[in-house]
Amino acid sequence: MPGSGYTYVCKLDALVEGVPRRVEVESVPVSLVLTEQQVFAIHDVCSHSAVSLSEGEVDGCTVECWLHASRFDLRTGHPLDPPATRPVPVYPVRIADGSVYVRATPRTAQ
Repeated sequence: MPGSGYTYVCKLDALVEGVPRRVEVESVPVSLVLTEQQVFAIHDVCSHSAVSLSEGEVDGCTVECWLHASRFDLRTGHPLDPPATRPVPVYPVRIADGSVYVRATPRTAQ
């Protein structure tokens, strides 16, 4: 996908269902999550306390921050529980030929 604005991050088979994986896309920390037969890319830093979301637990289409238990929707980045009140960016993902590509420009809020 050269020239498309997407960056290769890993092979699809390197992702484990329900286990976040931290990657960098153009120096942006991103947590990749394979869940419910989709790959999501969410900013890897919690908007409440600046800890890594890739160290949290996945439940369906949510990831929980390990420090204060705020959950974020992987589709929108919106917080579902306090103490987080601000969303985190989510990034477009493409799968091609068994490879995962992410664009570092956040998707527009839903």
